[in-house]
Amino acid sequence: MILEVCCGNLDSVKAAVEGGAQRVELCSRLEVDGLTPLWEDLRDARELYPHLKIHVLIRPREGDFCYSAKEVDKMAADIETALALGADGLVLGALDEKDDVDQTVIQELLSVAEPWAPALTFHRAFDVCRRPFDALETIERMGFHRILTSGQAPSAQEGTDMLRELQSRAKLIILPGGGINASNARRILELSGCSELHASASSLQPDGRKVTDAKKVAAIIAATE
Repeated sequence: MILEVCCGNLDSVKAAVEGGAQRVELCSRLEVDGLTPLWEDLRDARELYPHLKIHVLIRPREGDFCYSAKEVDKMAADIETALALGADGLVLGALDEKDDVDQTVIQELLSVAEPWAPALTFHRAFDVCRRPFDALETIERMGFHRILTSGQAPSAQEGTDMLRELQSRAKLIILPGGGINASNARRILELSGCSELHASASSLQPDGRKVTDAKKVAAIIAATE
């Protein structure tokens, strides 16, 4: 089992590594489900942990996943910056007005990333796609390696039936995320048939920040061994 830890700041990356995480998704502002990270956090994380797999979320704002031309330009520039600073992978997604995968936008973004050949994860925009199995085929055809999803349910635990169906059809990796902790991680893996998990494993700090807890990371890993 591979655990990817969603980290909203550098302190969280440090805690994820301490807890034994094999990969992190670096972002900012977990309170709005994650936005593009601060570049100084990526720069520092890469310097501190040269062998850690760091995947970077590309999401310019909170809200829906239907982006304007200006926002797409910003995302393309952010992709170039992330990869130049040493990101191993990208986590992105875009939908059209009908809640289908926006292939035009995605192709434009992937063309920017192509020279670096990063690992590609389609993020939880997938969970609002109106036709998930058609979306799965489209995402696979476009060259993604993973889909981060709760199975179109409020949590991965509630979405295990869909997660299993997706995994049974998929050629790529289905990455369950949403409400995963040490008490349900093994059960989600068993019911979904998946081999990777995504969790923030975080605690709320007095200043209002969500920061990864190394003990929670270690507990999830221990529960799935």
